[in-house]
Amino acid sequence: MERIQSTDQFQQLISQEKPVIMKFTAGWCPDCRRMDMFIGDIIAEYNQYDWYEIDRDEFPELAEKYDVMGIPSLLIFKNSEKQAHLHSANAKSPEQVIEFLQSV
Repeated sequence: MERIQSTDQFQQLISQEKPVIMKFTAGWCPDCRRMDMFIGDIIAEYNQYDWYEIDRDEFPELAEKYDVMGIPSLLIFKNSEKQAHLHSANAKSPEQVIEFLQSV
């Protein structure tokens, strides 16, 4: 999963017609590391999305703008609009992530 390096890169990626998933994370987050253990298979299965990772501590203004209160959180964007948001409390298992992706 490619890491977001700038606000401009983030804005350019979410403005596309193809939906993108932004995984908000942080280096100190144990739940984020747990998600890293299972997310690879999900990314392979749900390849209709482009997947990116963004450190919420490096981009607190983006986390605030898109209501990322906990991490990890998965946000789906298309044409600069947030389409869906899987909050951290519901992102603890592969089953929860798959259920979220099937519902959008």
